[in-house]
Amino acid sequence: MLTAAPSAAWHRLPRQTQDTIFAVAVVACVLAPQTAHLPLWCSLLAAGLLAARLHLALRGEALPGRWWLAALIATALATTYSSYGTWVGREAGSALIALLLALKTLELRSQRDAFVLFFLGFFSLLTAFFSSQSMLTAIAAALGVMGLLTALVRAHMPVGKPPWRPALAVAGKLVLLGSPTMLVLFLLFPRVAPLWAVGADALQARSGLSGTLKMGTIADLALDDSIALRLRFTNAPPARQDLYFRGPVLSQFDGEEWTPAAPRLSPEAPVHTGFVTHGEPIAYEITLEPHHQRWLLAIDASADAPVVAGHIASQSADLQWQSLEPINSPVRYQAHSHLQFQYGAQESLLQLQPYTALPPGSNPRTVQWAGDLLREPGLRNASATALSDRVLAHLRKGPYRYTLSPGIYGADAADVFWFDRQAGFCEHIAAAYVVVMRAMRVPARIVTGYQGATPNPLDGYWTVRQSDAHAWAEIWQAGVGWQRVDPTAAISPWRVDQTRRLSAPRSALAGALANVSPQALESLRAAWEAINNGWTQWVLNYNQNQQWDLLRQLGLSSPNWQDLVSLLSILAGATALVGVGWSQWRRRHQDSWGRLQMRVRQRLTRQGLPIALHQSPRHMAAMLEAHYGPQAVPACQWLLRLEHARYGRAPDAHPLDVLLRQWKRLQWPPPEHGLRSTARPALTPPPTASQGGGPLAIPSQADNTSITVPPFASKRSDASRIIDTTAPQDRP
Repeated sequence: MLTAAPSAAWHRLPRQTQDTIFAVAVVACVLAPQTAHLPLWCSLLAAGLLAARLHLALRGEALPGRWWLAALIATALATTYSSYGTWVGREAGSALIALLLALKTLELRSQRDAFVLFFLGFFSLLTAFFSSQSMLTAIAAALGVMGLLTALVRAHMPVGKPPWRPALAVAGKLVLLGSPTMLVLFLLFPRVAPLWAVGADALQARSGLSGTLKMGTIADLALDDSIALRLRFTNAPPARQDLYFRGPVLSQFDGEEWTPAAPRLSPEAPVHTGFVTHGEPIAYEITLEPHHQRWLLAIDASADAPVVAGHIASQSADLQWQSLEPINSPVRYQAHSHLQFQYGAQESLLQLQPYTALPPGSNPRTVQWAGDLLREPGLRNASATALSDRVLAHLRKGPYRYTLSPGIYGADAADVFWFDRQAGFCEHIAAAYVVVMRAMRVPARIVTGYQGATPNPLDGYWTVRQSDAHAWAEIWQAGVGWQRVDPTAAISPWRVDQTRRLSAPRSALAGALANVSPQALESLRAAWEAINNGWTQWVLNYNQNQQWDLLRQLGLSSPNWQDLVSLLSILAGATALVGVGWSQWRRRHQDSWGRLQMRVRQRLTRQGLPIALHQSPRHMAAMLEAHYGPQAVPACQWLLRLEHARYGRAPDAHPLDVLLRQWKRLQWPPPEHGLRSTARPALTPPPTASQGGGPLAIPSQADNTSITVPPFASKRSDASRIIDTTAPQDRP
């Protein structure tokens, strides 16, 4: 009884209230995925408008007048302009559409208003993809489409309280019928830049590597568990401690901030000198998440340009690969790297001079300590490698520790690290190391990127997260060139050898599950990331090269745009022909009853009785009886059988093939006999029972009984008619 009470209360609501509640719920589902990207005031205002519309629907109160609506629209426009400074653009337009969609629910007075609401809801679903193209957004959009289609189908249903299941079934059928067209357009429509990649007015900053380095920049990334890139190895993967993904190289230092040197890019060939590799290369494929910068991350080091669809890769003098365009969407590329390499051995002292420069007066204690190190026995005229080993040994033996919260360093950060705090993150350690090496006149610089990766056993991909962001150093040794030095490993070897990983704080639910079963949490996480990676690889990363590969599989040796358009046109024409053929087949085979009724209407029109399209067989029988009297009884009986074949309680009592044979043998009264009026025959009242004879008996083949149909009503009172001329769906 408790479960049946809400259902009974729902069915007692008026039809208009039910439809309004469902429409408001659908609008809420459409707007829900956008709340994470809309301002808080916009989400609260939209929620308030929807709650007000629900209150009015449940209480049966009148909708707000035009002045109220005008005031609300003015409020929406003013708040949007105050937040964005404009009403156009991607972010401002999305917020304004969300508010207008919520406002439209306060204007649901007619079927036309409902149609406007539904189609505005479809458009609002598209704006959700401006901010995110994730699989969750796609699932939410699919649910919104189903809800909007269900509401749209129900709006076309007749009056009364039709059940919801048929409307949902029709909506599902429409989605299934449209799915092949959607799939063909996805596979074959020319892959041009999507709408949400045009214009940079709404590109939001995303956590990730930066082109500069201040103390604390990378430490902030350690708390971000989002994915930076995924990779899959073609051959055997290397050890995790060897996975250094090279990003921005920072060589200029002003005392507080590290920045890259002036770029020297060449699309034709690398500009570095003396690149020598050893051993077999590592082949792999990287799927790089959008970071709105130009660098293309690769395992250190790659001499061959990554193969990136739609991007031209260029290499700087410090081995960093970059694209000529920012990475604003996921990109997939193939690369080859060598773990053992040498480069830069032939650089001149003039080229190396910027890598030994320090701002005058900065970090004086570190500079003095560097001079003391140079005066130690055995280090005078020592090589860069020997000096580096001395500094690393000091890190291992000293009280230095690795921490994410070393506090604010401020100016002279190297002095603070070496002599005061003696604690820091990888960026603090690498920067302090480079400063002391430069103070000893050793060329040194900072390299930022990612270190390490976690394999996913479900799909074979390795995942690199923002929490894997790392900073290390490079020093130059005469006769050898640039060589990597990771001073963080001297303090915390676990950070590099992957025995432990940094992890972002978990939610309450994830933390509880991890306490109960850490393996279950990791399994769920791996499964979700494998599914999400499939979405990224097969949907978001479907590009022009994959289109060409698909056309080659279809038999085209060298596909081009003309082949793509021709194939799409052929499929569109074939689909149109199939649609025409199906509609013709449906007209001939699907509704035999309707076609037979149309033939009756045409026959009566030739009799001189103009029959309207909406009139049922019962109305036709009434008109025949009114004009021809008893001679029309056989035709009237047949017409009532025709109606009973579709709307009777036993529809199979009079099959259409039997009715069709009776139709062919039916005797109609001649047009010139008994026609009483031709001015407005459709409005002539039918005769009374005394004028038209007794009841009409319709034999039933189901139980050998007969169905008695009373004679037609009197012309004096339509309310006293014995024959029921109401629509079948309105009868009890």
